[in-house]
Amino acid sequence: MDITTNRLIQIQWDGPYVINDLPKLKNEETDYGIYQIYGNHPVYGHDVLLYIGKADYQTLGKRISQENWLDTNDSNNTKIYVGRFHGSNTPSEIEWSIEIDLAERLLIYVHKPAYNARSISTLRDIEFQNIHILNWGDYRSLLPEISGLRWTSKLDNLEYDIYKWM
Repeated sequence: MDITTNRLIQIQWDGPYVINDLPKLKNEETDYGIYQIYGNHPVYGHDVLLYIGKADYQTLGKRISQENWLDTNDSNNTKIYVGRFHGSNTPSEIEWSIEIDLAERLLIYVHKPAYNARSISTLRDIEFQNIHILNWGDYRSLLPEISGLRWTSKLDNLEYDIYKWM
């Protein structure tokens, strides 16, 4: 079993933004990626991670504005954090889209935001075994590092011995 080959996805997080800042997030060259929504939840409390979404083939500003975050019980305190992907070179549009999709689904699965309930329960195991996400910048409540090795069954049957002095 090869456990060393990983697909590294690096995300640079920026924020917080508010709903009125959405026009600023429409740069057609860079504003694609993942976003987090923070706000008030009747069970989980104030200023908590509510939702993780993706902007793929449309800008973050356009995608977030399509959702109705103004219609919450405290929309004046809704905070948005945006994650832009970075690396040594920009991948093809198709590859970039695949990375956005994989990152969104693994982030949702691991962090379980309240408003992503449909996406929390399952993860297609084999697809995520070699994914490794590094969150940089203002990633807020997200874990700084997420590995598919930890969140899938890839290591479940790995035989190992407890270290001991010889």
